[in-house]
Amino acid sequence: MSGPAPPPGGPLSRSNSLGGPQNAGLAGTPTIPPQGSQGPGPPAGPGSQQNLNQIVLEYLNKKGYAKTESMLRRESAHQDPEGKPVFQKLEEEGGNKYFRSFNLIKGWVLDDNLEIYKGELLRLLWPTFAYCLLDLVADYYPRDAEKFFETYHEMFTREHSEDLRALSRITLPEHIQASEIAKLYRNNKYRLSITMMAFHSLLQFLESHLEEGGKIIMNIMQSHMNIMTIDRAKASSEYSISAMLHRGSTEQEMPAEDEGIPGHHPGSANTSLNAPEVLPKVQLGPAQRESDLMEDVRADLEKEDAKNPPVAGRNTLVEELEKTIKREPDDDTPNRDAVPLPPSTQRDVMMEVQKIKENRDRFPIPGRTGGVGPGVSVVMHTFHNTFDSINCIEFSGDLKLVAVGTSESYIRIWSIDGSPLPSAPTSTNPNPPPSASKRLIGHSAPVYALSFAPSTSEPDPTPLDSPANATSPRVLLSSSADKSIRLWSLDTWTCLVAYKGHDAPIWDLSWGPFGYYFASASHDRTARLWSSDHIAPLRIFAGHDGDVDCLAWHPNGSYLVTGSNDKTVRLWDVARGTPVRLFTGHTAFVTAVAVAPSGRLLASADEGGAIILWDLSSGRRLKRLRGHAKGGVWSLAWSVESSVLVSAGADHTVRVWDVLMQTPDSISAQPGSGAAGGKASADATTAGAGAVGKVGDAAPGGAGAGGQKKTKGKDVVVSSDQISVFPTKKSPVYKVEFTRMNLVMAGGVYLP
Repeated sequence: MSGPAPPPGGPLSRSNSLGGPQNAGLAGTPTIPPQGSQGPGPPAGPGSQQNLNQIVLEYLNKKGYAKTESMLRRESAHQDPEGKPVFQKLEEEGGNKYFRSFNLIKGWVLDDNLEIYKGELLRLLWPTFAYCLLDLVADYYPRDAEKFFETYHEMFTREHSEDLRALSRITLPEHIQASEIAKLYRNNKYRLSITMMAFHSLLQFLESHLEEGGKIIMNIMQSHMNIMTIDRAKASSEYSISAMLHRGSTEQEMPAEDEGIPGHHPGSANTSLNAPEVLPKVQLGPAQRESDLMEDVRADLEKEDAKNPPVAGRNTLVEELEKTIKREPDDDTPNRDAVPLPPSTQRDVMMEVQKIKENRDRFPIPGRTGGVGPGVSVVMHTFHNTFDSINCIEFSGDLKLVAVGTSESYIRIWSIDGSPLPSAPTSTNPNPPPSASKRLIGHSAPVYALSFAPSTSEPDPTPLDSPANATSPRVLLSSSADKSIRLWSLDTWTCLVAYKGHDAPIWDLSWGPFGYYFASASHDRTARLWSSDHIAPLRIFAGHDGDVDCLAWHPNGSYLVTGSNDKTVRLWDVARGTPVRLFTGHTAFVTAVAVAPSGRLLASADEGGAIILWDLSSGRRLKRLRGHAKGGVWSLAWSVESSVLVSAGADHTVRVWDVLMQTPDSISAQPGSGAAGGKASADATTAGAGAVGKVGDAAPGGAGAGGQKKTKGKDVVVSSDQISVFPTKKSPVYKVEFTRMNLVMAGGVYLP
């Protein structure tokens, strides 16, 4: 036998809603006592206006005239016991009441509330701010709306920068009808989850401050929010009192999927009214490879296994191939035709064979390190006597060459092992002698980024001027403040092509994973997609509100990640040229991005020294890594297993992080001058896990993991997932990368 129908209003039922018979009058409307009862104040005579109102209300209630009864109740709220109208103060009739109301709830949440509830109640402030602002605009208080926005918007720039940008343009009622984001908020209820104790504490506070602004807040909560209560005793241990006290932080978060407007996801780049209920589908599996290519690779591996059988306990190369190309679900593998590639060559076959060998013989890093270092080795290359002229450092994939871009507009290249580089023959000198380094001259302004074409170590040592099918890099890309990209031949040491299209200096560029496409990021607020055989860009990725400072390719080549000084990171669909994810949370300019080899995780770093890990599929933040000092994290790199991250930057350190370790920051919902040299330096030494030191110190501080140390009046806090730190001697580290053998290569410049 079915019971009575639930009350309207969605998830806010009788037991936990702001409306309903149990909580009648919570919105600020006085409750009329039944006939014959004695309410507060002087007794009302039989002919008083109050008794007359009561008789009329009972009659309307008996006849079922609910709307008329409701209107009369509202009118009664503005009358005294004798029926005379009560005139409120002038400022409460205007927009000032929203300032008073928001200040009331903000002050209580931030200053007068228990610490264990502050984290979840802080989430109440954003929807309250948004709906107060929209109500001010709808009630036609444009000046008050602008003042309200300017007064409070900085509280929310970290997590709601996109919505704030849209709301800042809304000052008139007509703007609400024209704004997609305003209609999205006005036509939907904001979902929010808080624990029962915090919810009851909130109601008690608002009820005791109705006339000071609590009435406005309760009306907003009842009209525009769906508040779900969570029983702390039944919730996961993540929200237990002991867990929160152990964290000791006001930043702990409720499940992200329980908050927000339906169809408006913080990980999505689509903020239109018709945004889908789910995020746009992204295919993060490995790229499809040509069947003919894989057949040739398998044949070569079989020959290698027959020639050099593996030792006992080690996979054959064919078995390693099968493990490497383990088939992903069909819907998670991007279509090869979406981003077409030229036919494979013998060089591609040789590179794939070498990759399989290196993958099998690499130094394995455990899936979970528990914050205890797996013995990651770092080779640091330090450049001396540069007079601060080096802007970027890049290593070739075969680990034979290192190149630097300089502010004097030239590029200089050395061999890493110190061997001389062959010179190209000319008509006047058919056999030129080798030289210790090479200069590439062509740009007319500082060189800001370099990228060697994808390459692997040679199966058998060969000279650098090997035939076309050699797996060593044969070309180099460079970008400059002269707004151009240049392609250089490493056989003839000359410029082959100059690509032009950007309208401003180009800060970063990178070859795609298969070498045919490359991408660039510029001061003109765009990133662009190029192919080596086309002079013009194929795609323009526009959407950032500031410089696009850094970029990285997804391993399957179908997506591009960009970071900007608008403090956001975006994931772009290369085939369509459209954004499919938007990541917000950085509080400073984004300076480095890197996608894990698994294709599932993204790391981004900013100028303030913070590193954030993201889940690419859901668009959610996983955790924040703390340890770098201010000045910028300039480079990030992932281990082959995607379990360890290394970072480097302006604080003269290389740091190693345990990606999979859960920390209090984890989200529970898963998810070159002539004297410059390229000689390897002993400028890096391993320090204890979690050590903290002053920027520029040659040795780490004494604090352990998660500790802190005073540096110039500021605390540098190291999160417990830092495995180790490698400090240098006054050498900012420009570049760090993992090789396919899980060795870390780092490059820096000694700046005393």
